[in-house]
Amino acid sequence: MIEDWHNLGPHYDKTLMAWNDKFHNAWPQLQGKYDTRFQTHVGVLPALCAGASAPGTIQVWQIVMTKYGTVHRNPAF
Repeated sequence: MIEDWHNLGPHYDKTLMAWNDKFHNAWPQLQGKYDTRFQTHVGVLPALCAGASAPGTIQVWQIVMTKYGTVHRNPAF
């Protein structure tokens, strides 16, 4: 049963850019644990995806499903 359904696409570019900013701000603390290849891949990916999602070419959905119906009515869930 579908309990909830949201289109996150209109907000996803802002989320990705926030992740991108946080990653680059945290990189000085992370660089001893990860190499520059990791930095290149992880540091570029959010910005690329944000660029693609801004014009609406990428859809992001959050769908909450349960086996028995509303989570609040099923204490075993």
